[in-house]
Amino acid sequence: MAQTSTLVKVSAAGKWESGVKTNISVRNFPTFSMDEPVQLGGGDAGPMPLEYVVAALNGCKGVMIPLIAKELDFTFSGIDFETTGIVDTRGLLGEEGVCTHFQKIRFQVNIQTEESEERIEQLKNEVERRCPVLNLFVDAGIKVDTKWTKN
Repeated sequence: MAQTSTLVKVSAAGKWESGVKTNISVRNFPTFSMDEPVQLGGGDAGPMPLEYVVAALNGCKGVMIPLIAKELDFTFSGIDFETTGIVDTRGLLGEEGVCTHFQKIRFQVNIQTEESEERIEQLKNEVERRCPVLNLFVDAGIKVDTKWTKN
């Protein structure tokens, strides 16, 4: 039996403050700032928008891993994430033919578990299939290198 389609609307509002700094609000959470480091023309008053994007991958995995682990009856006691995005600033500065978004994403997971390597691979594959943020990168043609290790 096919599932009924359920659409969820997500939104954020932004208000430019000065320089390249923008204040962002999402639902009823405290407003936060996005800025650029001094060397990129900002005042370093907050993370860069692209830093929030790589942080979003960590957050998305922090949702998807426990959700899918529960479905698979996979037990773990902790998870640490690190995401690094590589950007060629020449594209941001207007050079023709240079991509303005990430050239590559490196994503590392360290999961504390007694599960076998095969079970970890099963979890990893299902998480990668279903993670919305990861699939935004993949669908944009960005190379994503993932590495899962266990403790």
